[in-house]
Amino acid sequence: MRLFLALVPPPAIRACLIERMHGLAGARWQSEAPLHVTLRFIGDADRHQAESLLLALRAERFARFETRLDGFGWFDRRGRVDQLWTGLAPRDPLAALHARLDRLCVSCGFEPEGRRYMPHITLARFARSLAPDPAQAAAWIAAQPPLPGTAFTFDELALVESHMGRDGSVYETVAGFAMHG
Repeated sequence: MRLFLALVPPPAIRACLIERMHGLAGARWQSEAPLHVTLRFIGDADRHQAESLLLALRAERFARFETRLDGFGWFDRRGRVDQLWTGLAPRDPLAALHARLDRLCVSCGFEPEGRRYMPHITLARFARSLAPDPAQAAAWIAAQPPLPGTAFTFDELALVESHMGRDGSVYETVAGFAMHG
């Protein structure tokens, strides 16, 4: 099974993001269901590893924190836009939770996460052949009205399994862990 840990934004935040998802050629816009903040990509895990992680997560208590949407950006690959996203602020609580979950995953036998953590919600992905250049993505971003500055909290940390499908990944929540306030 291919796993990751994520936070799912409240319905009003997902609806706000869905309203923005148009107007950029070649974009494979996310649907509402998969909109999430990946906290820790785990990757392939066997049943024993997954059970070990579930037990460790159940023993933890996760505190709620406030965040808000914070602008748009993109990840590129060889000069072409690969993913379009919206950021979150403040980043420190998300980065701290990411680091905590990384340590927990390592204690369960998973490799430490090697990349720098950037909290974001992916809005669109692009096939290499259809990817816009950065100037096109910048123009899309410049045309967007300001994001609401309303603070929100996440109610649950989710352990999610990713299944590869013909139209991209399909996500299934394996377990949820309440965040307390």
